[in-house]
Amino acid sequence: MAAYRVDVVREVRRGGVVGTVLKGMSRLRWHDLTHAYGSADDVPGRLSRVAFGDARTSASALSDLGLWLGELAVFDATVEAVPFLWDLAVTDSVNSRSGVVELLQAILEHGNPPQIEVQRAAHRAVLNGRGTADMPACDEDAAVRVAAAKLVTAIGSHVCESCRPA
Repeated sequence: MAAYRVDVVREVRRGGVVGTVLKGMSRLRWHDLTHAYGSADDVPGRLSRVAFGDARTSASALSDLGLWLGELAVFDATVEAVPFLWDLAVTDSVNSRSGVVELLQAILEHGNPPQIEVQRAAHRAVLNGRGTADMPACDEDAAVRVAAAKLVTAIGSHVCESCRPA
């Protein structure tokens, strides 16, 4: 398996616009953050594999991220990873875009009651990407469109105790 650098940034075409993927990821102190199984220092490598890996590599890395960041509960690493997940969701060259969108929805649907402020921040990070969700909702890939439509619906109907105004 190829080695991946945390600070990988590549230019990609997105709707005719050249942008960067995972820009700024290396500036975060991932080793100070946690996910479901401990230190989040392995999250950037998995994000890179989702971004630049072949279909199998991307799917495997996304599966790990799902377990670590959103399927069981949300964590401080989840909050930091969400902007990168939004970026991956709208980058045409990413193999697992429908899965990335599904992970964003899982993050919105899961919580961490002992750490309600982390739950609120993770949910807000997904909710703040609402405008970005329109891009995959119009995607050529049917699986991406379906996942994005479900996420847009979940964002529009999101109500949870942690996100209610005080």
